[in-house]
Amino acid sequence: MLRFVVVALTAVLSISAARAADVKVLAALAVQDALDPLAAQFSRTRGAAVRVDYSTVGAIRKRLAGGERADVVVLTADAIDEMDRAGELLAGTSAPVAATRTGLAIRAGAAAPDISTLEKFRAALLAARSVAYTDPKSGGAFGSYFAKELARLGLLDAINAKAVLRTGSHEIVKAVASGEAEVGVTFISTIVTTPGLKVAGPLPPPLLTVERFSTGVLKNSAAGDTAIALAHALTDAASADRWKAAGFEVPGSR
Repeated sequence: MLRFVVVALTAVLSISAARAADVKVLAALAVQDALDPLAAQFSRTRGAAVRVDYSTVGAIRKRLAGGERADVVVLTADAIDEMDRAGELLAGTSAPVAATRTGLAIRAGAAAPDISTLEKFRAALLAARSVAYTDPKSGGAFGSYFAKELARLGLLDAINAKAVLRTGSHEIVKAVASGEAEVGVTFISTIVTTPGLKVAGPLPPPLLTVERFSTGVLKNSAAGDTAIALAHALTDAASADRWKAAGFEVPGSR
């Protein structure tokens, strides 16, 4: 009888441990405002601990290539597609979650410059006392793209002479909000969720980009069905309002 009780108790503890599986998520910095509450909600409803580690997409790819273990990734759609093709993700788990556009951040009380055309945007950057954008060396996808566009426009040296380079969109908006930078070029989703800031406007074509983010479960995930359930929760209809509230655009819900 005692042996039966011990075996039963062991089984119950094993089931409890499985239900409370720790899910490690590696995610792009730009999705933090929506992903934090979604991860917390999943933890409450599923009884599973979710730990999210944010970094640039480039840095996350390097960490995974170096052998770091994780369960779920939320990265740019391009990065997720590459990982899927390389067999790094569980088949059928990759899916789009949300998208955001790039814009110009200014302080709420400041006059918004006209950036409706490429020439006007160029003039606004040159007139600004300082410009914050993502340091290309940090591994941020948009920072690398924007630096190349500045070079193409013949602005790289002029802007970098007064640039406030930061790692990720949240650091950029902090620099603008604190007055360290007069303007910031980053994702509109991060600008609209930052108190004291406003969007001067989206970047003009051809600079305007739509950054799409996707999720997937890593093939070596130890969290099993819990990791798969989290990836699905980030893309289902119930999550759409949270993504939209954080300034993102949401694809068709699953």
